[in-house]
Amino acid sequence: MLRSAKPKDSKPSWKVLIMDKLTVKVMSYSCKMADITDEGVSLVEDLFKRRQPMPAMDAIYFIQPSKENVIMFLSDMSGRCPLYRKAYVFFSSPIPKELVAHIKMDTSVIPRIGALGEMNLEYFAIDSQGFITDHDMALGELFGENAEKSRNYNALLTTMATRIATVFASLKEFPYVRYRAAKSTSDASSVASLHDLVPSKLATEVWNCISKYKTTIPQFPPKETCELLIVDRSIDQIAPVIHEWTYDAMCHDLLDMDGNKYIYEVQSKSGSAREQKEVLLEDHDPLWLELRHAHIADASERLSDRMTNFVSKNKAAQLQQRGGEMSTRDLQKMVQALPQYSEQMEKISLHVEIAGKINQLIRDLELRDIGQLEQDLVFGDAGAKEVINFLRTKQDVSPENKLRLLMIYAAVYPEKFEGDKGVKLMQLAKLSPDDMNTVSNMKYLGGLDSKKASGGGFSLKFDGQKKKHAARKERSEEEEWALSRFYPMIEELIEKLSKGELSKNEYPCMNEPSSPAPATSSSSPAQSAQASSIRSSSAPAHSMRSRRTANWAKPRNSDDGCSSDSVLKHAVADFRKMGQRIFVFIIGGATRSELRAVHKLTNKLNREVVLGSSSLDDPPQFITKLKLLTTNGVHV
Repeated sequence: MLRSAKPKDSKPSWKVLIMDKLTVKVMSYSCKMADITDEGVSLVEDLFKRRQPMPAMDAIYFIQPSKENVIMFLSDMSGRCPLYRKAYVFFSSPIPKELVAHIKMDTSVIPRIGALGEMNLEYFAIDSQGFITDHDMALGELFGENAEKSRNYNALLTTMATRIATVFASLKEFPYVRYRAAKSTSDASSVASLHDLVPSKLATEVWNCISKYKTTIPQFPPKETCELLIVDRSIDQIAPVIHEWTYDAMCHDLLDMDGNKYIYEVQSKSGSAREQKEVLLEDHDPLWLELRHAHIADASERLSDRMTNFVSKNKAAQLQQRGGEMSTRDLQKMVQALPQYSEQMEKISLHVEIAGKINQLIRDLELRDIGQLEQDLVFGDAGAKEVINFLRTKQDVSPENKLRLLMIYAAVYPEKFEGDKGVKLMQLAKLSPDDMNTVSNMKYLGGLDSKKASGGGFSLKFDGQKKKHAARKERSEEEEWALSRFYPMIEELIEKLSKGELSKNEYPCMNEPSSPAPATSSSSPAQSAQASSIRSSSAPAHSMRSRRTANWAKPRNSDDGCSSDSVLKHAVADFRKMGQRIFVFIIGGATRSELRAVHKLTNKLNREVVLGSSSLDDPPQFITKLKLLTTNGVHV
């Protein structure tokens, strides 16, 4: 798009890029200002702000196909004195025919249009394998009390579907569209039943958009090339609130971050005072890429090793440590190494500080005990007795962590919240009325339904008579780090989908395939190799290690002191050699554990797995949204 205005036979010239509020956001998620400048853009303008005429320059318009936007564009380029020499217009999603006709009617503008096309780029790339549609309030607008009566309900589903469809348009992928079907119930008008229809409604809208691409997009595949599974937040109410122990998740859960922005203090260059510094924890930082999905204990170990390794191999660090008198040659070596040394040292020091702060918070908030009970509840190793005992003995646990624990307990044991039982438990936890309301609002996502849960949970007999009630099955793969056995439910769904074992009744297909999808290629020997067995039987009681070894938590060693060798070499994997892509879209917000799962499964299944959602939520955000599901919180 940015190169479209580049003249073929003359010298490249600077151009103006004009966007609206939505497309600015799309662009900012995709690239940085430096990337845009490198493509010859000297100025970025807002479509709806008063702009200086630049008749000697070409303009690229990247805008939504709305009537208001088209009128603004025409007013810029019509008449005797257009604002720009030529306009290259690109729409973020398919443009209605009536708007194209409206443009054609203005004869003064037609010769000034250098290009008119559909970019089909209306999604927000949060990760190399993740995107959002930027519908932050979708949970309330689609699942809130009386949500289906709202004017926004259908409009939101249509916009969401259009944005999802542009993912497939831009990647030239034609998916099998599968969705979580509504469960059959005697009361079709019940709250849960109406909310159960959301995935099928969105799937219908997505299919309507994508089926049109066959005739409107050049070289769009005529046959299905990938799989799309549409589900909603009700498939897993534990993942958004359980403590996830990876570096990325802990940063966003425990630290006061603004999106991906982390603010920290450093010593000023003068050394007299400390000054604040901002840093973005994003994909451009190789160390962040390496550590983000690692367990916090593993990340801390790697950082310690990295720092030691860096100091031992860097000339400037060695010379500084040596002290005493240095020869001219030594000084020359030190000066040559210093710029690289200070830059690399700063990167490592940043992550050492972050990991240190997280570990301190884990101790201060007693998160190990909370995390252990959370996982025991999920896997059926704890119940009412352990929860009550915890609430009685741990009076100083924060209200938010008590709420999260009770939400997990309610998701696993909904029958314990029938009648007054739940109220008594919440009173024991000293929850505020607002927090109590949050737990009861789980019913809008299909939680607190003991009949439903009795079929959805796993009941395993043990000790002769007792039953073990669990929300997750134990996995056969081993985990190296304690508190990392939890996995989000989409992991199980994606594996079943990949194997062709996903129930067609529970997850029907909009475009029923005439022949089965090609089998996935088997994983490489390296992927299926046995992990090194680090046992915890001899470890102390508070050890962060457990009996299992996770592939995603395995150390990746690097020779240099700054970037991970493995990450740099394999960051851009050759996905073309893999099987068909799998896309999963979660309505109502995805979690960082689910984003981690798609990266893990890409390696395990040898198929690129892409996660999409209406938003990416950390536990505090999800809890706030759940609180607002009732009419007194959100106006629907």
